[in-house]
Amino acid sequence: MKRQSLLATLSALTVMTLGGVGYAAHRRSKGRNPYYSGPVTDHFDGLQFHGVDQPADKVLGDILRWKRERAGVAWPASFPSPFDDTPPERVEGLRVSFIGHASYLFQVGRRNILVDPVYAQRASPLSVAGPKRVNPPGIAFDALPPIDVVLITHNHYDHLDGPTVARLWQRHQPLIVAPLGNDSILRSFDDTMHVETCDWGQSVDLGGGLTLHMTPANHWSARGLNDKRMALWCSYVLTSPSGVVYHSGDTGLADGAIFRDARDRFGPPRLATLPIGAYEPRWFMKGQHMNPADAVVAAGLLGADQMLGHHWGTFRLTDEGIKEPVEALAAACAVGGIPPERFVALRPGQVWETR
Repeated sequence: MKRQSLLATLSALTVMTLGGVGYAAHRRSKGRNPYYSGPVTDHFDGLQFHGVDQPADKVLGDILRWKRERAGVAWPASFPSPFDDTPPERVEGLRVSFIGHASYLFQVGRRNILVDPVYAQRASPLSVAGPKRVNPPGIAFDALPPIDVVLITHNHYDHLDGPTVARLWQRHQPLIVAPLGNDSILRSFDDTMHVETCDWGQSVDLGGGLTLHMTPANHWSARGLNDKRMALWCSYVLTSPSGVVYHSGDTGLADGAIFRDARDRFGPPRLATLPIGAYEPRWFMKGQHMNPADAVVAAGLLGADQMLGHHWGTFRLTDEGIKEPVEALAAACAVGGIPPERFVALRPGQVWETR
């Protein structure tokens, strides 16, 4: 392999295995954003996006400290789920099936909505290295019902799986919605793909009384070492006849403002899907990933009736053991007085639906 190609490959792998949880170098494409060109706003400076309280970017010294001090718990090579789902073609109410890691199928109001669908064996730019699945998707790709909408929260490899989205486009021609800049990335996998991009605060009418709203998340983005925060990231709120659904994507808790603001604007969610994994070591991860205790706080700020936990148990990204998020969630719910059935750490193929 040529040296330039090798360096590019190693750079991309580094961003996934390390940058996907909070690190990327400060190199830029000579002051040019390769994904997005638009007006300066309160969260876009003409080159990079940022949150209101954007954490300082991690630098090489931070990653070296993590590697030096790392005391991570090994994961098993296989962690099979006891569940497996074959969804119905359409649902009148609200049915949620967990595919794995951060991938969901929401069936609501006779619409089928996939969020961050990842069917790759590795959450990585490479097929031979990077975080590998320890369980198969909870819905086989060929068992998916007709897909009407695909939502992308951000461009890290464990959330934006380009070949999978291209395959969905070719089979179902869904409406694809993504934050600003991510259309360029997605179309690199199929240049016929139509992607509707939105900014925080914008909405998309999905028909049937369903409206999708893009809201802020406390996170960041990168696909390589020179595109740090050059595409936007987000959470989503879905308003529907079956109630409000809040999906966080990846986010840190910060001061909790994003959750309070969502409740103020849309009301308490009927359902909130929140991340509970990829949080250790805390000094490194806190700005962009909640731990289970943070997720319980976020649920309280949202005033959610029901919570489902994701972002654990499929791809090892950080230091906690594979079952630690479930144990920590149970402890946090006990402290918060939340019955365990109100906040469920889902396994692939597990289903929650309104009764």
